[in-house]
Amino acid sequence: MIDVSKKWVLITGAARGIGRQMALTFAERGANLILHSRNSEHTKALEAEVKAKGAEAFSIAAELSDGKARENFLAELDSKNLEIFIVCNNAGLQTPYRVNFWEVHEADYLTSFQVNTIAPIQISCHFLPKMLKAGFGRVICTTSGIAGEPEQMAYAAGKAALDKFVKDLSPKLNGTDVTLNLLDPGWLRTDLGGPNAPNAVETVIPGAVVAAFASNKVNGKWISAQEYAGLSLEKAVEKLECL
Repeated sequence: MIDVSKKWVLITGAARGIGRQMALTFAERGANLILHSRNSEHTKALEAEVKAKGAEAFSIAAELSDGKARENFLAELDSKNLEIFIVCNNAGLQTPYRVNFWEVHEADYLTSFQVNTIAPIQISCHFLPKMLKAGFGRVICTTSGIAGEPEQMAYAAGKAALDKFVKDLSPKLNGTDVTLNLLDPGWLRTDLGGPNAPNAVETVIPGAVVAAFASNKVNGKWISAQEYAGLSLEKAVEKLECL
């Protein structure tokens, strides 16, 4: 199992929900954290919490729906001169639930693709070459198992496009110690998932982070977090590496 102690981890959408669970888990394993949100005040409490666990950490803000803001975000990270070995593209946005799904709302698709597709692709393509040069890296992109709900098609289509990116790019990483995988967290009781979801947000661990700790043969996989719920991280890694 990979030792992540002292490695820098970037988590987008870290303020709450899945991102927060990821941050706490990485901190417990000795990693250092870069905590992204739209407003850095949103991650200040989490920053203090992971520092109390011994991690180095800092918060960074960016509106991922804005292309220029994304460029500035990546430039700011580069200016820190840190080797970022693990990237969790977790930030996501749910578009309005459209009962009249025959009516196409262009703005829904544009917003969804900016945040749910273009942002994680741009971030991945920024860091993957650096990881290849360094000889190690892990990128995890949060997707969704949503299906059969045309009322949420803008959201679903954005995630499907992200899936295609991972499926087609990941084979280019075979034979390296750099991997690119998809995380399906399941339907969780979060701000995005709503109060009626069947699963507590805590059940996303260890599945949400298992790809970061697995060997380099685990690449291009769709990882359903709920299939790992209740396992220790060590057992989860064993299970994933046997796929």
